[in-house]
Amino acid sequence: MNGESTPRIAASGNPAPSATLKSARELEIMREAGRIVAFAVRKSFEALEQGITTRELDDIARRAIESEGAKPGFLGLYGFPATACISINEEIVHGIPGDRVVQNGDLVTLDCGAIVDGYNSDHAVTQVAGLSTSEKDDLIDTTRESLEMGLKQAKPGNRIGDISNAIESHVLPKSYELVREYVGHGIGKDLHEPPQIPNFGPAGHGLELKAGLVLAIEPMVNAGGWKTRMLDDGWTVVTEDDALSCHFEHTVAITEDGPVVLTVE
Repeated sequence: MNGESTPRIAASGNPAPSATLKSARELEIMREAGRIVAFAVRKSFEALEQGITTRELDDIARRAIESEGAKPGFLGLYGFPATACISINEEIVHGIPGDRVVQNGDLVTLDCGAIVDGYNSDHAVTQVAGLSTSEKDDLIDTTRESLEMGLKQAKPGNRIGDISNAIESHVLPKSYELVREYVGHGIGKDLHEPPQIPNFGPAGHGLELKAGLVLAIEPMVNAGGWKTRMLDDGWTVVTEDDALSCHFEHTVAITEDGPVVLTVE
């Protein structure tokens, strides 16, 4: 789940606290939370086929998380009514699961989180239900590759801008656009912690990365323009021009040995 591109403000009116570094013990807990959410996303996509509803996919994710002794990270957060954000085709993020039936060829994004001992994980994957097209395959490949480029920059001594620029430098030459209103974020006891991680911008700028920082890096790539609009449900964000959109996300720990992706089984 994304943070907005404007700074988060605490209830007191003071700026949100600065980024926190996690201990080795905290990282182990977050690794377990990451394993569980990766398991839940995989189980949901194993059931992805024409005719299934988004609510059924959400139920699979919830049961998978709870079967591992964890709690769904999104359920009830800011009032969100489900375990996973499930977004289809022109929907970018925060789609609410319900009675919508998945159709053959739909581009389906599942964004999900799990909580273990009070620590969060955040993970998103996009796949096609049934038969795909070269257009959709290229959009998926480009988005996943841009995430991989960003992850490589998540190491001590680099800055947030190095992650952002690596993503942008991979996406824009392919004539795609990156969403600007929604960004990646730090993560830990809260799902959304400082710093914010835009998917665009100059290298060498922003917070210096240090071992112990944990980030949720999440490029959102549009086949058309970058502008978005929100639907009347107050949650679902779609492309303004109704072009296809794709979203991948990993939770990654910055260590002295380099980036360690936590959202893997």
